[in-house]
Amino acid sequence: MADYYEILGVSRDSSADEIKKAYRTLARRLHPDANPGDSEAEERFKQVAQAYEVLSDPDARARYDRFGEAGVGGAGGTGDFFGGGGGLGDIFDAFFGGSPFGGSRGPSGPPRGQDLEVVADIAFEQAVFGATLPVTVRTAVACDDCDGSGAGQGTEPVTCVDCSGTGQVQRVRQSLLGQMISTQACQRCRGFGQVIATPCASCSGEGRVVTDKTYQVDVPAGVDTGSTLRLTGRGATGPRGGAAGDLYVHLRVAPHETFERDGSDLVSEIDVSYPQACLGVSLDIETLDGNETLVVPPGTQSGRVFTLPRRGVPRLQGRGRGDLRIAVNVAVPTSLGDEEKVLLRQLAEMNGDEVAPEEQGFFSRIKSAFS
Repeated sequence: MADYYEILGVSRDSSADEIKKAYRTLARRLHPDANPGDSEAEERFKQVAQAYEVLSDPDARARYDRFGEAGVGGAGGTGDFFGGGGGLGDIFDAFFGGSPFGGSRGPSGPPRGQDLEVVADIAFEQAVFGATLPVTVRTAVACDDCDGSGAGQGTEPVTCVDCSGTGQVQRVRQSLLGQMISTQACQRCRGFGQVIATPCASCSGEGRVVTDKTYQVDVPAGVDTGSTLRLTGRGATGPRGGAAGDLYVHLRVAPHETFERDGSDLVSEIDVSYPQACLGVSLDIETLDGNETLVVPPGTQSGRVFTLPRRGVPRLQGRGRGDLRIAVNVAVPTSLGDEEKVLLRQLAEMNGDEVAPEEQGFFSRIKSAFS
């Protein structure tokens, strides 16, 4: 379903009066009595009624603002946990960012567990060539003592008498337009369709406990920072035997001292001296596959790029690998000895290049001033 605020045509910071006014306007226009035989208007009317039912209740609205539809999918308390004032739902709220009863469910039965997210740091080489790395996440797993049923030892869940096991009840409300019937999760069984008379002491009837769990994650070759791996069924286990959600692993790749990535290509730089650039040189260079020889021909200009094919990153969505591009930087010395200066001036004179005049010492400048 679309966003409840969009359905009513109001903003998320609208006041209660603004929401009520928008609802009344839409309800009058879309009511089935005003649109006989119009199935589309009838469906819109139901959506408007459902949106107003949530947004007109301050507590329900707050849950919806935080969790979306999952936050208003169930109702009722969860009981004390280890004798404390908050229910197990408060703990799941902290770990998973939502109610443990906010997963999707059918007419009855346990909901699916929450999807989880974790960020994993990997080395540059692991991202290029692939790796298997351990990922630890705070999650919910099935309770061993009750095998995930939530029932105490020697007992079993029983069918809820209020909803006859459907997990849903209908409620009749009086509105400006007459009676309105809405369906919501059963308060007695919280939508499970079953009631636990004697909860498991280990999990307080949840059928699951919170713990740290480590998974071995296969990282394919060629991933980069921002890549996300989805591990189906590795998220939080649903309450009372509900299916597990998924685990999303967001990868963060450490930088490399030598290489940078440009898509599936690797980029690096090498420094050569002026004589090497002029006369040529063979250099041992680093690649991720080991050292290789790069031949720099005579007369190489600064900025020239040499390409080593298939020395880059494997392509995730294709075959083969990218290239390694090496840019040459002709290094200019920042200081020269007297002999080097003499040789360079001779070279400049041979080429007819104009250069700065030779610097004179203190006594030479005095002598020149009186000559």
